[in-house]
Amino acid sequence: MSRDPSVTKASKILAEIEALLAATEAEGLTTPARKKLVSSVDAMRDRLERLTRKIDPNELPDAFFDPAEPSLIGNFVALAMVAQNRKLLGSLTRFYGSGVYAIYYTGPNRLYAPISGTETPIYVGKADPKGNPKTAIDQGTKLADRLNEHRRNIEKVEGIEIEDFECRALAVQTGYQAAAESHLIRMFRPIWNNETGILYGLGKHGDDATTRANNKSPFDTVHPGRKWAAGNPENQTVGEIEAKVRDHFRSATVFRDRNAVLQAFVDNIKREDRLDRQDPAAAPKGED
Repeated sequence: MSRDPSVTKASKILAEIEALLAATEAEGLTTPARKKLVSSVDAMRDRLERLTRKIDPNELPDAFFDPAEPSLIGNFVALAMVAQNRKLLGSLTRFYGSGVYAIYYTGPNRLYAPISGTETPIYVGKADPKGNPKTAIDQGTKLADRLNEHRRNIEKVEGIEIEDFECRALAVQTGYQAAAESHLIRMFRPIWNNETGILYGLGKHGDDATTRANNKSPFDTVHPGRKWAAGNPENQTVGEIEAKVRDHFRSATVFRDRNAVLQAFVDNIKREDRLDRQDPAAAPKGED
């Protein structure tokens, strides 16, 4: 029986690949040639994978769950944090643990009206332990200390009252807090977080003598009151910052209740599990 032409062709291609491998081992490649060859091999790998999927009689599942996937770990830790009960930030007691937290606004300030009383936090963050402690007690009171630092800063400034703030916190095993914080920031785009790039500066500490000329943060411009920031120059007016905040809330997703948050987590898990999802790191970036 004669061989199928496609099998014969595949054998020839395999022989050519073996010859190419031998040639690259025998000859030194220049850096430009190496980059071009790597690019070509990547393209061939993609096409070979597509060919395999086309001729394989068995289909791939729609999704493959890997609990060790970092993005999924961040998703689940963030979900566990959102499942915690909210507490008044102003009456928080000290407790053991490092991990992640979220701060929520419930007050009457019109600038924050779109998120006031909702499940969209105004700020999220993490508190890292020292070293690699294994228990909450060994981690110390890092979470409580960070939240109380934010409480003291809010109490010092104008336009907001500490009674109008609530928080959630979750002590997590050391090493998982960064992935959870990143997931929370991507999901909620909190208006006070540095990563959102609009009304940042809550967590900023007083400038020392060598940095007195630093510009005042947007937070300290909109909410003056911290003495160390009083003399710093402003590079934006209150009106300019508030306009950016309003623009942000017009485009950002605001989660009105916990059901909406849970649905967003479910959707994220579905996307992360899919075998045909595009790698965010490799995806083409549009204009900001």
